[in-house]
Amino acid sequence: MRHCLIVANQTLTTEILSEAVAERIARGPHTFHVVAPATPLHDQPDGPSAYAALGPSTADRAYALACQRLEHALDHLRELGATVDGEVGDPDALEAVRAALRHVPADEIIVSTLPHGLSQWLRRDLPARLRKATGIPVTHLAADRDAVRT
Repeated sequence: MRHCLIVANQTLTTEILSEAVAERIARGPHTFHVVAPATPLHDQPDGPSAYAALGPSTADRAYALACQRLEHALDHLRELGATVDGEVGDPDALEAVRAALRHVPADEIIVSTLPHGLSQWLRRDLPARLRKATGIPVTHLAADRDAVRT
């Protein structure tokens, strides 16, 4: 049984991530754990005001938005046949992964990001930082600009 940790937020339901999960399922038994960092709203393409109905503070809204995305993604991945669970993590994606790895085994980490030019995680070199910090193989998937749905 292989264990794959997925870290994503805005790209949780993109086709490229769905294909990566389906490919791993086809290769053999896998379990997946999704970490959806509570990405700060100023890092969202449409800004903090777009999510005002989700909570009184920007941190509450970021957490609520990550919860919504995570629940939708878990349902979607289960429809693909995945054995999957997940959690909302720290706003700092590296810290969110470190915390998850304390209680979830992983043979691979998949980092799903917005496209180059839009992704704050790529600006911060998250895939390389995860490789260095964890010693676990990291696969980076970048969504197409037109494929990102919130």
